[in-house]
Amino acid sequence: MSASKNAENFFHNCESIKGWEACKEYVADGATFSCQEAALAEVSTVKDYVDWMTGIGSTTAPGCSYDLHASAYDEDNNTALFFATFNGTHTGEGGPVPPTNKTTHSEYVYALQMNAEGKVAKMTKIWNGGWAMGELGWM
Repeated sequence: MSASKNAENFFHNCESIKGWEACKEYVADGATFSCQEAALAEVSTVKDYVDWMTGIGSTTAPGCSYDLHASAYDEDNNTALFFATFNGTHTGEGGPVPPTNKTTHSEYVYALQMNAEGKVAKMTKIWNGGWAMGELGWM
């Protein structure tokens, strides 16, 4: 399967809260994660990020969804980009406060660097988590 298709499959499986088992075949061993957002400061691997998303989607904001607005694949740099909006309502346990029943529509971008085998080697999430947390009533 091509690197661009692997990136696409990873993105949709992660955002659909399918968990690590559905994502791992598209991710290289030791794949790293970064995001300049305090909520994700301790997350350093793609697996840990997928697990974090699974927690959000299965416990904190069950029924969350996403809208994909655009995607691109840069063959020269072996990088996939996905621009989307996360839609979620804090109705479950988790988060810094009890359920607020408030909703966020938070835009973000995934930048996925693919390795020579066509798997995610590095993931960067560009996200204004403070905005999302404010909408959820967490700040």
